Amino acid sequence: MGLLLRMFPAALLAAGLSGFADAETLTAAPDQSLQAVLDGAHAGDIVELAEGEYHGAIRIDRPLQLVGSRAAVLDGKGDGNVITVSAPDVTIRGLTIRASGRDLQAMNSGIFLQKTAERAQIEDNRLVGNLFGIYVHGARGSRVVRNEIEGLRGGRLSEAGNGVSLWNAPDVTIANNDFRYGRDGIFAISGSKDRFLDNRFEQVRFAVHYMYTNDSEISGNVSIGNHVGYAIMYSNRLVIRGNSSDRDRDYGLLFNYANYARIEDNRVTGGPLNAIDQKADDGPDDERGMLPQARRESTLKSGPEKCVFIYNTNHNKFRNNWFERCAIGVHFTAGSEGNEITGNAFVSNANQVKYVGTRHLDWSTSGRGNYWSDNPAFDLNGDGIADTAYRPNDLIDRVLWTAPAAKVLINSPAVQVIRWAQAQFPALLPGGVVDSHPLVSPPRNPAPKETR
Repeated sequence: MGLLLRMFPAALLAAGLSGFADAETLTAAPDQSLQAVLDGAHAGDIVELAEGEYHGAIRIDRPLQLVGSRAAVLDGKGDGNVITVSAPDVTIRGLTIRASGRDLQAMNSGIFLQKTAERAQIEDNRLVGNLFGIYVHGARGSRVVRNEIEGLRGGRLSEAGNGVSLWNAPDVTIANNDFRYGRDGIFAISGSKDRFLDNRFEQVRFAVHYMYTNDSEISGNVSIGNHVGYAIMYSNRLVIRGNSSDRDRDYGLLFNYANYARIEDNRVTGGPLNAIDQKADDGPDDERGMLPQARRESTLKSGPEKCVFIYNTNHNKFRNNWFERCAIGVHFTAGSEGNEITGNAFVSNANQVKYVGTRHLDWSTSGRGNYWSDNPAFDLNGDGIADTAYRPNDLIDRVLWTAPAAKVLINSPAVQVIRWAQAQFPALLPGGVVDSHPLVSPPRNPAPKETR
């Protein structure tokens, strides 16, 4: 009998019946003190806000649910955090939260989750005009889902905060949110096992900015017209899959000391094709891709400058990505080693590859390389692999990168003779990138071609 009595509370806990058995729903109105209502609530209670405006700042120090509609507005009046959460297992759902303070050092936020606010659920809210939208300051296991987050507008980026900031907050999920304005959409530092899924970013600096964050995933996100799509720095063992970068200004993907990652099925797309680019893409005739360098560089662009920038980045797998209509398809530099680059499509970039180095790099694996839209090679045996290797750069390219003023000579007969000679005698080519098994048709890429 004693054993049964000891087991009964454990059974209730497993069934989800213990702890908050006496939970109530409390209703707050704008003419009440919301803080007083929260202070009078018990663990597990639901505090439901009627329509109207409530003054911040408020503090939640016990596990409860704060819910309402978008017409229930929490206004911080420009002072401190609008909502500070210190208790675990708090849910904030369906509200409009606006006008935090502007103190960067104090990390003023629409919602500030302290380290003790583990497993917070931030869902279906609209956060507008806050310095930081949501700051997850060590709150392990939190979820930020289906929120609309608009940062500060019109000022200096250095004086704005991020849509969501994470510091030392493992096992956090940020999914299905819309981000606009402010500095970075999501900024993560010193985390692990986080998941950023199916978010949309517009008019920010970096859509996703990762630093010192390991064993995490970035999948299904959409970045449109930002400075940089996905900036991955000093992080290891990431999965970056199925994301799109549409007309981001500087880089679609940027990697700086990011190692042992899987970068798969992503899509980076620049601006509209002009007449020259369209002609190069129209068919497999001999004119395809055989445009003089000066004409290729005249391609009209609206971004990005580089589809992907790989700097001091090692032992990663770049597979089945699509890089299209950038000034440079991939810029590869600073001793990056041990990377597998195969099954990718490089389409209508003004320069497919920029690599300044003397090492020989073969971008093919197990007899399968990448698709290059300017590769005029044939496939006589029909196996899907071109019969000759593809070299994206030659000696003239290296001269142009180190001495840009030499562009005035690009169409001179002497330069054309040098390029012809290198094509006929590959031994004259310097070290650099070669694809020994280039694909004759682009692989299927599942990342979204159109943004919602």
